[in-house]
Amino acid sequence: MRKSAKFFSVILTLGVILSSMAASAGSKIVFADFSWESAQFHNRVAGYILEHGFDREVAYSLTEEMPGFLGLERGDLQLAMETWVDNSIAIWDKITKKGKVLEMGKNYPNAPQGWYVPTFIIEGDPERGIEPLAPDLRSVTDLPKYWKIFQDPENDDKGRFLNGPTGWPISIKNVDRLKAYGLDDTYVNFYAGSGAALAVGIASAFEKGRPVLAYYWEPTPLLGKYDMTKLEEPPYDPKVWKETGMCAFPACRVLKTGNRAFLESEPEIRNFVERYETSLELTSEALAVMDTEGMSSAQAAEWFLREHTEVWSPWVDEEVRAKVSKALGL
Repeated sequence: MRKSAKFFSVILTLGVILSSMAASAGSKIVFADFSWESAQFHNRVAGYILEHGFDREVAYSLTEEMPGFLGLERGDLQLAMETWVDNSIAIWDKITKKGKVLEMGKNYPNAPQGWYVPTFIIEGDPERGIEPLAPDLRSVTDLPKYWKIFQDPENDDKGRFLNGPTGWPISIKNVDRLKAYGLDDTYVNFYAGSGAALAVGIASAFEKGRPVLAYYWEPTPLLGKYDMTKLEEPPYDPKVWKETGMCAFPACRVLKTGNRAFLESEPEIRNFVERYETSLELTSEALAVMDTEGMSSAQAAEWFLREHTEVWSPWVDEEVRAKVSKALGL
């Protein structure tokens, strides 16, 4: 009797475990939907493939970096297709050392950031009747002789450097860099009120054919839409960057990441995510189309999948490819 009871107990327990595993395997996949546009775009490209090619339900949870990292660690969130780990490297290193989050390679090559000017300032734009105002402008060190081109509206004696918002750590670093390069003698630091205000400030100047010197990064809708030139600096050096900042910005790794337990239980999805690979140019192109056409990130993802079958086809097997193509009407 005891053996029989024990046997049925084992069977019952095994059934519960198997049912749990099956439920987990078919559960909703939630993306860490970081607040910048490129991350949301890539999440939806992957999400569309998972939904239509793998027959899985997907969701997107809006988050900033810190709570997103923690969500991936806990397993509340399963995937993030664009994780800028170097922006919060101390936190990321601490989390990954616990072994609960996996890095699955780069989405696209390291993302650049720096100080940009409209290319027409250097090369001119015959179609718009714009003559080159600073044909020899190549480097940050050339800026002192061109301050009048970027003249601050509120200061007749200095140019204006359009910085990020005060709440961004990189904005504080930019102020230190202005001083280190000796540019605080010829340029005024001007904080944008927000990330959106920074983008509007650059776009407005470009549209009007006016000079602007500003901090920005790639890939973004703005740099996908407008022809901007990043000014040269000495090569990035960790020691120099930490001490004075008188070198190129560190390029940020843009990784695909996910919860380890989820990925180890889903080998086919893990294989797909590991194969997922794009480029700065493709991402900027999609973001520019999204901005110009007023698309949502989901609409931009479908546009990308229709227009670039040669890019995503190698990510998946023939069966998944056929399902996704059918859903897209290809």
